[in-house]
Amino acid sequence: MTSFFALLLAKYPDVWMRFMEHMNMTTMAVFLSILIGVPLGIAVTKNKSAANIVIGIANLMQSIPCIALLAFSVPFVGIGEKPAIIMVIVYALLPIIKNTYTGIMSIDPHTMEAADGIGLSPWQQLMKVELPLAMPFIMAGIRISAVAAVGTMTIAAFAGAGGLGWFINMGLIGLNIDMVLLGAIPASILALLIDYLLSQAESLLVPEGLKPAAEITNDSQSNHTFKKVVVSALCLALVAVPLVNKGYTYYQTASQKKIVLGTSNFTEVFILGYMYEDLIEHYTDIKVERRFNLNGADFCYSALKNGDIDTFCEYTGTALMNFAKLPMDSNPDKVYQEVHDTLKQNDNVVVSKPFGFNNTYVLSVRPEFAQQHNLTKMSDLLAIANDVTLGCTAEFLQREDCLPGLEKKYGVHFKDAKAMDATIRYQAVANGEVDVVDAFSTDALLKKMQLKELPDDMQFFPPFYAVSFTRADVFEKYPELKDVFAKLDGQITDEEMRNMNYAVDIDGQDPHEVAHAFLVKKGLLPQ
Repeated sequence: MTSFFALLLAKYPDVWMRFMEHMNMTTMAVFLSILIGVPLGIAVTKNKSAANIVIGIANLMQSIPCIALLAFSVPFVGIGEKPAIIMVIVYALLPIIKNTYTGIMSIDPHTMEAADGIGLSPWQQLMKVELPLAMPFIMAGIRISAVAAVGTMTIAAFAGAGGLGWFINMGLIGLNIDMVLLGAIPASILALLIDYLLSQAESLLVPEGLKPAAEITNDSQSNHTFKKVVVSALCLALVAVPLVNKGYTYYQTASQKKIVLGTSNFTEVFILGYMYEDLIEHYTDIKVERRFNLNGADFCYSALKNGDIDTFCEYTGTALMNFAKLPMDSNPDKVYQEVHDTLKQNDNVVVSKPFGFNNTYVLSVRPEFAQQHNLTKMSDLLAIANDVTLGCTAEFLQREDCLPGLEKKYGVHFKDAKAMDATIRYQAVANGEVDVVDAFSTDALLKKMQLKELPDDMQFFPPFYAVSFTRADVFEKYPELKDVFAKLDGQITDEEMRNMNYAVDIDGQDPHEVAHAFLVKKGLLPQ
């Protein structure tokens, strides 16, 4: 735990910022869920068929994986907080609707007959009888939704919304348990805090006669009123803080020059993104707004075309197949030119010159496995593929320039191919659970685990030179950015990029600091 506390002390300003982001998004989502769910739960008590339909739809929506729901929302509302809040609202609605419906429907019919008999209107029956009697059920649903919302909101980081999921993702990338805890522990604290406030609200809202004997208090009227004011103020603050914060931020940035810089979800592009940020803010008066940690290259490109981001860094090989929709090729110059020309013509997107390094696929094995089977290059591995288990990313299993292309072109078939998270596959090969992984040539974990790289002697994999993709209208609006972006052209070697990844993923350094130090070393920024 010593290393965790050291990391916390080093990063506490960033932790506090991410904590506030997480709290703001969570409380806003839960608040909107209550505004939607409670009235809907009340409304369907009047019609059993409607109740079955509404609760059935809520059940169905909750069965959709979080990340899929997030991705589905982005084309409609863009990236950032909006899709994250929508995702959490969808997941939070079921317990609120169902518990509200169950609470009201469980009220003794004789009680409602008595309320009607003394002349209470339907509205009075709802406010004076139904809601008070159903309140234990309603509050239970709200508390379940709120606690679950804190955990679900960690996925928001993959839509560029920030929050504590940022640390969890960074920790998973580098197999750094302390970094994972840096996101997980504050999220747990936030869940406990919200649940405690809601438990206090429940204690004040539930009539004393419905509580167990041990929970009944004999507070004076003034003390009870004071508690109501304090709890109400705290709950209101949880909702008001994000609204005030967003309003203040909008006011501050309304008249500023601004560019939105995106990245996908791994260390290397974080570092490149921070390089661009430092260069832009040093050489121009343009403010950079980050939308880091988006869920993959295709996600970034869609966001670019939709105007949600203005620029991001990716690779020529990825762009050839995924963005330009062109057949694979292994000639670096041809791939770059085809990507450059096609994206400019089809989408009015400008591709920068390469930064210098080529982060291509390199199949890699444990040194002892390579020695046992006399493996020195990729063709040696493919010759024994039938006896080899492959651990790879889901992308590698599906893309035409990866496993499907290998199988089609060379007629090879691995004994088994297991889809894994990009980081988990390294742990799997180190433990001997798989024999070979689809490493990237600049991966820090490739260096940390001292895996044996098998060079692509068959020249199968396309080149993956890092470049930036920027909408042409951004350069029309800010022409000074052309010279700024050009400062990174050809500046980074494979080894330099791998060392920077290692500094972040293995040594635990901050990616922004690593990026800044590199720019200073290269003379692109002053000391």
